Amino acid sequence: MQTRILGTTMPVLEVDLEPNESVFSESGELSWMTASIQMTTHTQMGGGGGFFGVLKRAAAGASIFMTEYRAYQYAGSVSFATKVPGHIVPVELTPGQEYLVHRHGFLCATPQVTVTLGFQQSLGAGIFGGDGFLLQRVGGMGTAWLELSGELIQKNLAPGEVLRVHPGHVGAFQASVGFQITMVPGIKNMIFGGDGIFLAQLMGPGTVWLQTLPISRLAHQIYEYLPKAPAEQTGAMGGAGLLGGIVGSILSGGQ
Repeated sequence: MQTRILGTTMPVLEVDLEPNESVFSESGELSWMTASIQMTTHTQMGGGGGFFGVLKRAAAGASIFMTEYRAYQYAGSVSFATKVPGHIVPVELTPGQEYLVHRHGFLCATPQVTVTLGFQQSLGAGIFGGDGFLLQRVGGMGTAWLELSGELIQKNLAPGEVLRVHPGHVGAFQASVGFQITMVPGIKNMIFGGDGIFLAQLMGPGTVWLQTLPISRLAHQIYEYLPKAPAEQTGAMGGAGLLGGIVGSILSGGQ
């Protein structure tokens, strides 16, 4: 198997497979492939938690389908491109070296890699709706490629060193890093600060990859320019507008 990452702003991973070699990804990640590659879609790959693992991923709103790309009689290649401007990061996995990655961060992996639900918290989604905050755990043995959006900032945390991050900027981190969701201190900061009401707290030791372009923030910026229905425009004024801003802040802070 040979791999290469091509491009800069929106890179693509190209994987050259010899006969009987394979990689897998979540469904919908394929960009292009040669005619010698065969696709097979399953509800799990790489021992990713069995039946109960599938149920947990479904309950969390994560994809339960994985697609295998295999070269059978002849060598071939398969390619996976990023969905937004960003970076593709390869990570090597062993039984003692696992990673947690944001909900859209897993791109593809070799067959013995596992992808399971690593962390889930509603962040108020049970009251206001939305998907909450989700991390996937990537483990097993082999190589995985992660997709991180925007520029990539790497932080190497010493034991006990703490970093507080807007949840959307959490790209990936080693499983040795402690992780929890905390509240933004102060009522005024929560309501008027504009940064949501939650922060991710990461504690070393371990490496953290931060992404500068959270998909939720990109979607929020695009939404500002979309045509609004009259009822929606009316509801954006007065007290309803303030309440909507608070709820929107909560939801954007949880993605």
